Amino acid sequence: MKKLIVTAFLAVGTAVPAAAEGAMLDPSVVQSCHAMTRIGAAEILCLGQAASMCQDASTAGTTTPGIAACITAETAVWDDILNAEYGKTQSYMTQLDATEPPVLGARPDALRKAQRAWIAYRDAECGLTYLRWQGGSIRSIAAANCGLIMTARRAFELRDMRGDGG
Repeated sequence: MKKLIVTAFLAVGTAVPAAAEGAMLDPSVVQSCHAMTRIGAAEILCLGQAASMCQDASTAGTTTPGIAACITAETAVWDDILNAEYGKTQSYMTQLDATEPPVLGARPDALRKAQRAWIAYRDAECGLTYLRWQGGSIRSIAAANCGLIMTARRAFELRDMRGDGG
């Protein structure tokens, strides 16, 4: 089974190559989306905006590989945000255990276990999406979009676990 692997080194506000000829993605668009989405929001209205801008900025963004590359580049920024939210939530759970000693189990351990299970679920779900579309070139776009949506949603879930967004 093919896996979508994303490796990127991103700096705030610096355009990022989207692995397509000349396509660039602005991480600040994703970071603004994250900052502007309210706690508990049912929809992420700005999700995919950076990938769309990336596609519009390059002729490579109009090809199947170019579209998938732009979506994957946006996902990489969301993954950075997700990792930051995970760290904050892990600290929050540790603080809760310190002020309210756990009776049923350590909260940070439970969060780690849940996050590992979520990663396995995301990879399996997006792998299924890829295989569902194996007869067409759209499969790379569908799988990349799956990763984008699931990663962004999880970033917000982790943030919202803290209740105050902090």
